[in-house]
Amino acid sequence: MDQDSDERLRRWRLVLGGGAADGTGVGLSGADARADGALAAVYDREGGLGASAPKVARWLGDIRGCFPSTVVQVMQRDAIDRLDLTRLLLEPEMLEAVEPDVHLVGTLLTLNRVLPDRARESARAVVRSVVDGLERRLAGRTRAAVAGALDRSARTSRPKRAADIDWDRTIRANLRHYLPERATVVPSRLVGYARRERAVRREVVLCVDQSGSMAASVVYAGVFGAALASMRSLRTSLVAFDTAVADLTDRLRDPVELLFGTQLGGGTDINRALAYAQGLITRPAGSILILISDLFEGGVREEMLRRVAALTQAGVQVIVLLALSDEGAPSYDHDNAAALAAMGVPAFACTPDAFPDLMAAAIERRDITRWAERHTT
Repeated sequence: MDQDSDERLRRWRLVLGGGAADGTGVGLSGADARADGALAAVYDREGGLGASAPKVARWLGDIRGCFPSTVVQVMQRDAIDRLDLTRLLLEPEMLEAVEPDVHLVGTLLTLNRVLPDRARESARAVVRSVVDGLERRLAGRTRAAVAGALDRSARTSRPKRAADIDWDRTIRANLRHYLPERATVVPSRLVGYARRERAVRREVVLCVDQSGSMAASVVYAGVFGAALASMRSLRTSLVAFDTAVADLTDRLRDPVELLFGTQLGGGTDINRALAYAQGLITRPAGSILILISDLFEGGVREEMLRRVAALTQAGVQVIVLLALSDEGAPSYDHDNAAALAAMGVPAFACTPDAFPDLMAAAIERRDITRWAERHTT
């Protein structure tokens, strides 16, 4: 019992952070003392790391030795936000010591224009490692989901091969021809998949808000955009915007180059971005426009809403993602989201893991509002 009590007091001491007010009377040593010191540097009022690069480097080494990588990423993000360590990321030694993650990539993209030459290659290596991990996790699933949706959306009543017959739909379409004495269905009408064509069958435009609050969404959009652009059945475009618009479609072959082509921060002009995206669409009835934005419009709101209405009336399927990230409920303009919903344009946050199925639902022209109700909270 004494051993259990000591362990509980040790844990409480680590939670409470020490000092006379914690009431545990427990001292720490060894790994516990290192972990406690690393936490105190960020979360205690008297803590801090100062502007010393060596001290920060030691702290980064301590947290990587004391905590799992998921906790390390949270602590790095909190240190950057709380202690204003952004300037230290301009040093290549710091970039080589940090644990790469999506949030760090977002911070580096914010600093893109001020990175010195000596840190640029280190920054690029950090971004490449994160992007490679995201592609392994998401790109294959995205291509598989979209390819399946394209096949399912191309129905035919004259499948050319047995492998092209959709037996489930064929049976349901011919149930009235069921013969009880033979326990079989006579298929008077076949339902199948059209053979895959090389021609472009859908146009997809990703319109990505690159204001500072959308950093993680920009990273994921770049990875998904590259995956979609690799499919010959799609014509994929990606534009990033703040108060100006940058067409990054020619960089979709390499998402790292694409991300370094963005410029996070600044204002937001959604109407201008939608006007540019509208000009990229050649077949409205076969087009999907995904606007990724928190909808805080710095341009002319009424024109933005009229443009969305014109796009949907022309047959474009418009979907608004308030965030494309794992960060939980986003901050967004509720009035604009409600106005879009009233037009039949759904606006919701989407996690990266759900995005492949969202694309499949959009290609099959399923009810996206109902999809969002099932897949989001």
